[in-house]
Amino acid sequence: MQSIDQLIEGSLKGEKLSTSRLISLVERGNKHAPYVLEKIFPHSGEAYYIGVTGPPGAGKSTAVDRLIARLCKNNFSVGVIAVDPSSPFTGGALLGDRVRMHVKHDKMDVFIRSMGSDRVMGGLSRTTKEASRILDASGKQVIIVETVGVGQSELDIAEATDTVIVILTPESGDSIQIMKAGLMEIADIFVVNKADRPGAKDISLSIQGMLDRSLRKRDWTPPIFLTTASLNKGIDELYEGIWSHSRYLQQDSMLEKRRRTQFKLELRNRIESEFSHILWQDIIEEKNIDNLVQEIWARKIDPQNAARRIMGELIEELPGWLQRGG
Repeated sequence: MQSIDQLIEGSLKGEKLSTSRLISLVERGNKHAPYVLEKIFPHSGEAYYIGVTGPPGAGKSTAVDRLIARLCKNNFSVGVIAVDPSSPFTGGALLGDRVRMHVKHDKMDVFIRSMGSDRVMGGLSRTTKEASRILDASGKQVIIVETVGVGQSELDIAEATDTVIVILTPESGDSIQIMKAGLMEIADIFVVNKADRPGAKDISLSIQGMLDRSLRKRDWTPPIFLTTASLNKGIDELYEGIWSHSRYLQQDSMLEKRRRTQFKLELRNRIESEFSHILWQDIIEEKNIDNLVQEIWARKIDPQNAARRIMGELIEELPGWLQRGG
């Protein structure tokens, strides 16, 4: 059995088995996960991150499949984090296209990892960023993160990647999806996939119209590509569009600014998560919440003011709690 340090060393050398085990360890929340992330982090930050999102059935996996082949053909080492729906029984990823992807790309320089969404809104798994950084540190030059595919709620992808691709299809439901402000705001590139179907040009014009009417000032206008990924049509143009956006981000340190903003948001989220954990595990559970619930049930106090009462008491007790060292 390899030690944690041996796994880290192996992963940093690009060993797939070590990398896979580290991701599994972090995904399970193993007690060694913080140590792994501490050692891995200084070696990350060199890869380029591509996010792929959009509603279910848009052909995201097929498009990713084609992009992998194109990237590997150009001698890029590729890592893929594919976030799938979680099994309601095991919590693990419900694999679909991933199995075929593994078989098709077994001779390419690519590492594909499926992760369950764990019922997390935002389209990503709780440990997507950590898994991506492990792949980054292992030497992957391009990392593709594909979201679970639940539509406009997948906004976390913009906080985890450099170029966000929103994939839609000609079907009428997608015109409603376009109207959702979230997808319009996060997209760096739009793709109308399955463009061999009727309505592809119409949906492209709808997207362009929304962009033209947007009140947001844009230095980068998201291009719109028509693809039929199953037939490998339009993929070369999409590929060039990705690197066009990458070159744009190299201007005026925009990529650095984007990543700094992402770190700030991530730090805030982590602080809130840690604070919430401390509150519930070390403070609030010491109080008799059931009595307060009974007051709410009896309509003596509403939930908002009940929460304010709890927080008021916690603030009063905080100095003494800190002196006790938590």
